Amino acid sequence: MPIEELIRVGKILPIMRWGEPVMHAPTRDVTDFSSSLQILLADMFATNLAAHGAGLAATQVSVDLAAFVFDCHDDEGRRRVGLVCNPTVNFAKRRRRRFVELDEGCLSLPGAFVETTRPDYAICRGQDQYGDDIEIVGSGTLARCLQHETDHLN
Repeated sequence: MPIEELIRVGKILPIMRWGEPVMHAPTRDVTDFSSSLQILLADMFATNLAAHGAGLAATQVSVDLAAFVFDCHDDEGRRRVGLVCNPTVNFAKRRRRRFVELDEGCLSLPGAFVETTRPDYAICRGQDQYGDDIEIVGSGTLARCLQHETDHLN
């Protein structure tokens, strides 16, 4: 399903709290890009939207697959909506790479915020909902989200 459809058809799932075993174990790679994955991704978009999140990892809905969805803004204020299966995050060598310390929250720890230092720029590579290779370059909140959600999966 195209992302425009995935964000319209899902149902809201319960969000796992920190401490649940699925939240503390490495995930399995996504290898099956069939309709069951499409349904999971649609449900993850609906859950993230209902929770007013920037992103949501599959582990947060009790699924041990390496996938996450995001819906947040980059440092230029552009809304970015997407997903990544089997993500890896890299940090480009930039002349002025900055580390930014901000309060960071998590849907699995409602109401908690911790000052977290992260690079202000990230490159996330993986596959889309069809299994095709993708690369997402993120800055601002999007960079932080790509890093945070990938952390959940590792």
